[in-house]
Amino acid sequence: MTGHDGWQPEAPELVRPYVITKGRGLPDEDDLSLITLVTASDGQQQRPARLSPEEQSLLGLCSAGYLSVAEIAGHTHFPLGVVRILLASLMEGGHLTTRPPVARARLADREILEEVLNGLRAKFG
Repeated sequence: MTGHDGWQPEAPELVRPYVITKGRGLPDEDDLSLITLVTASDGQQQRPARLSPEEQSLLGLCSAGYLSVAEIAGHTHFPLGVVRILLASLMEGGHLTTRPPVARARLADREILEEVLNGLRAKFG
């Protein structure tokens, strides 16, 4: 509706997060942290029709290989909380599998590194 002053209604939000998540709450941070790796389960190349369009989008994105939760949120432009809720729902349905983040590597011993450096200096000057 436009009037003499040129006022036009604002564009409505596409879909509210509450509607997308169907009112579900956030999963535990231990289950789906930002760096948890997610991929489609074996045999999930054919997408089930009963999933919401957002869930199908996530499943299609995860079918290419392992992605972190943060990467998935970046690709979909959904809020991180919404992505975590949808991923948890897909995991419960058996559509996705997760792999915990790789443990941090142990730091190398300083003495061993110094011995290697001294050996390289002795050999190559």
